[in-house]
Amino acid sequence: MLYVQTLFYKMDSFEINKIVAAVLVTILVVLGIGKISDLMFKVDKLSVAAYKVDPVDDGQVNLASTESDVDISALLALGNVEHGQKVFKKCKACHSIKQGGGNNIGPKLWNVMFRPVGAISDYKYSKALANYKKDWSWEEMNGFLIKPSKWIKGNKMGFAGLKDEKDRASVMLYLNQNSDQPKQLP
Repeated sequence: MLYVQTLFYKMDSFEINKIVAAVLVTILVVLGIGKISDLMFKVDKLSVAAYKVDPVDDGQVNLASTESDVDISALLALGNVEHGQKVFKKCKACHSIKQGGGNNIGPKLWNVMFRPVGAISDYKYSKALANYKKDWSWEEMNGFLIKPSKWIKGNKMGFAGLKDEKDRASVMLYLNQNSDQPKQLP
């Protein structure tokens, strides 16, 4: 205790001011970095909910799946054929979109919208796709394009998927356009 008292007696007021200033500057820097990072990395609130949560009578919460709650007409309104043609370049490595085009690594996609899944006779589909007894509707194509391996488990398609809604909507519009008889939009 005597040592501490002697230490403070030997310090003049200028040294005490430096210590107090250092403590205050440290506090201001710590708080300032937090405020500056909040300003730099500000995230705007989303205007559309990604998942809809519905209350259930028994008090439990039911998470509605994305595939059953998609408003296809609103989704398709986000896209356009020209953008779909640009995004489809990712698909061209494996698929042909030309009328009369052949199969590549993946099946030809001319007339793909609203045809049965696994319907091309001269293409060898995985068992998962061959046994999937649905048509390529707007909902099916949307779900498949989000993440093919998750939508139809066991299929061979190694594509990661299209997370962006505008990209998916545009690709679906582009696929629909590349058909003998494009379907009416919902």
